[in-house]
Amino acid sequence: MKTKKVDGLWSHVHWLGVLCDMGSFTAAAERLGVSKAAVSHRVSELEQAAGVPLVRRTTRSMRLTEAGQRLVDTTRSAFSEIERNFASVRDLAGAPQGLLRVTVPVALGRQQIVPLIPKFLALYPGIRIELELSDHLSSLAREGFDLAVRHVASVPDTHVAWRLCATSSLLVASRHYLRRRGTPAAPGELSRHDCLHYLRGSVVPTWTLEPRKGKGERITVQIAGSFAANNSEALREAALGGLGIALVPDFSAQNDLRSGKLQVVLPDWRVAGAFGDQLFAIRPYAPHVPRNVQMFVAFLRQHLSAGFQ
Repeated sequence: MKTKKVDGLWSHVHWLGVLCDMGSFTAAAERLGVSKAAVSHRVSELEQAAGVPLVRRTTRSMRLTEAGQRLVDTTRSAFSEIERNFASVRDLAGAPQGLLRVTVPVALGRQQIVPLIPKFLALYPGIRIELELSDHLSSLAREGFDLAVRHVASVPDTHVAWRLCATSSLLVASRHYLRRRGTPAAPGELSRHDCLHYLRGSVVPTWTLEPRKGKGERITVQIAGSFAANNSEALREAALGGLGIALVPDFSAQNDLRSGKLQVVLPDWRVAGAFGDQLFAIRPYAPHVPRNVQMFVAFLRQHLSAGFQ
């Protein structure tokens, strides 16, 4: 194959790699910001130049052939290096700029992150932010995110993590509910209360508590209640409505605790294993971290360092 002809196909090879990562022509087109037909045309041109099929297409699926996978595998590191070098060169332009794609849990994003965005963008007008609010644990590299904010106990070794602050799980209830049903004095009494819990499959719901200070055994209590949800905002709203005692992250209940609408239940006990106890900004490991990512992480660390107590 002539050098001139190969030189005109580098973008085609890159698009094939994106197609491999995304798993479908539709997703690859969305990632590249082009039409599905454009991706298909580029792949066809590449196959014609290579002289072998690179993609197997059916009405229901798409997969790379052995030749296509080999081409992607052998060129992936080169394209990654180009991307890193270009990002480092672009950062020399001056003020941070460019698109920053971030994924954040729904409750944390709505209540803590979104209110900070206007101030950040006022400081760095060259940056654009696309924020996905989702409790789904996305594959950052596969779905094209630059950064994730997550409350977890630990971070995979394949990722870089910046600790933002500590966070904790709280049992909360409205004063109206506690006046009506009484305030639990010990973990075992929770079994006699309406408990609003986070949906985690079909397992029988239990809460495990341990003393916040000093030594003591963990106590696991089987709980029940009239409402459960897979979102801490929904649980908080149910608690505000007097439905029972809810288990929520501190960042979700912070404002209502300050206003007195909610009250902490069993403050001397900590619920173990419910939600993560640290808030991290996370991204896949790379030798170069873009400046817009660095600036956003530094901004979050500054404004969230005090936590939510």
